[in-house]
Amino acid sequence: MKKKSADILYKINPILGFIAMVVTQDIVLRFFFSKKKIIYNGFSIPLNSSIILAPTHRSRWDGLVLTMAMGRRITNKDCRFMVTKSEMSGLQGWFLKRLGCFSINQLSPSLSALRYAIDLIKKGEQLVVFPEGKINKYRKKLVLKEGLYRLSRLATKKTDSIFIIPIGIAYSKLSPKFRSEFCLSLGQPIEINNYLNFTIKEFNNFLYEGMIKAEEIALKNVGR
Repeated sequence: MKKKSADILYKINPILGFIAMVVTQDIVLRFFFSKKKIIYNGFSIPLNSSIILAPTHRSRWDGLVLTMAMGRRITNKDCRFMVTKSEMSGLQGWFLKRLGCFSINQLSPSLSALRYAIDLIKKGEQLVVFPEGKINKYRKKLVLKEGLYRLSRLATKKTDSIFIIPIGIAYSKLSPKFRSEFCLSLGQPIEINNYLNFTIKEFNNFLYEGMIKAEEIALKNVGR
């Protein structure tokens, strides 16, 4: 039986994944940042549950920081990033595909991309979605994209337990510079089954509050 093309295209290359983990976590993050703090707030991975990480997005460093805090070394799961189509082009796209990232059209997501994301959730993979949809450097209040709630609702038809984790990421400098600091703070897990009667707007407001609350804790820890 042939594998699905999506599985082949986005399968994590184990050698490249290991090299990327060592280079980014043991070298780049270690030496670029003078202080690294992860606040788990008593978090533990819910058993037999699927997890969607929903972090704030303030810098291109966010993906590396998140992988350090919630990647394979901590959770025994890889972070499977849902990214914009433009990020999957060129040499960067070549690497991202082989590290398990996949693209989605934010304005008109394809059925194949949605099915692939739902399949990852069903399998218990750790999906990462930036609800703000883009880097929001100055913390402007944005209307969160509708995709996360729609996706999680669709996924409840395939698996019983899905948790969304709001996450705040902060840096000591607005634009992270050499030897600056970062802090990542995990918010209270949201079990999507308890919010199926919410409208998209109601849920996004609730999720946004959780993300900002977690970010405020992170900001305080980097002196901002």
